[in-house]
Amino acid sequence: MKAARLAAWVVLPAEIALIVLLVAGAEVPPVVLLVAEAFVLGVLVLETVVLLRLYASFRRTGRGRREALRAAVRSLVPTTLRRLLLHELRALHSLALWVVRRRHGVGAGAHPAAYTGPQTAMMYGFVFVSVVETVALAVVIPWPLVHAITLIIDVYGVVLLIAMQASCVTRPHVVGADGSLRIRYGALFDLRIRPEDIVHARVDRRFPDGKLIQLREDGSLDLVVAGQTTVAVELTAPVGFVRPLGRHGSAHTVRFHADDPKALVAALTQAAALTQARTAPSPPPGRPA
Repeated sequence: MKAARLAAWVVLPAEIALIVLLVAGAEVPPVVLLVAEAFVLGVLVLETVVLLRLYASFRRTGRGRREALRAAVRSLVPTTLRRLLLHELRALHSLALWVVRRRHGVGAGAHPAAYTGPQTAMMYGFVFVSVVETVALAVVIPWPLVHAITLIIDVYGVVLLIAMQASCVTRPHVVGADGSLRIRYGALFDLRIRPEDIVHARVDRRFPDGKLIQLREDGSLDLVVAGQTTVAVELTAPVGFVRPLGRHGSAHTVRFHADDPKALVAALTQAAALTQARTAPSPPPGRPA
């Protein structure tokens, strides 16, 4: 089991490096190619055998086929590697949504709230610098093989930067028609809060320093965009969340950024009032004449 998990960390970078060399036109000796492919094949066989054994063991516990397969994959593939690959796939999927002008997870009657305003210029600045770096290295590097490898890596890096920004655009915060709240940051963070868990929401502009996700000692969570948060939501009890690499935490107050915090708070308050009115008990009928 440990050998299979270690192999999952090794085989992917090795295979990517080999593909980059081949795409770049490098003359890889046949012996090296044969040994590398034999190694990859051996790892795949090992992974398959371990996966089948785990699947069979989970099936014996009474789980369904799909549930047993998911449990086997979770047990075999390291959480960090699995989440990194998942974030990357979601970002690329968001890039496709961005091209066709669609948004993810915004249902009928929901209020989407954008949060990319403070970071847009910075993100496109990173893209511009990456493009300039790619062009500069293409001019400076004289070796064709190194030039080709660098070009592939740099172009893919530019695509991922654009995909990250696209994931933030196509995955906004969402106030549901039922008063629920979904707080997101692209493909990296997703927190769903039920309407009955929300006590109060207010506009609260702050400028915390540090990283994207910050769990304070007082049990509050800051989801920071470009060094600021604009909305604070107080909860009835701590709500659990998952960090981008899989670590779990909980918070009783969540602060995050929205480009139009007043509109988000108003939508959340209105949705909560409508939900409360629909679920309120009917008044007793009047006495008959």
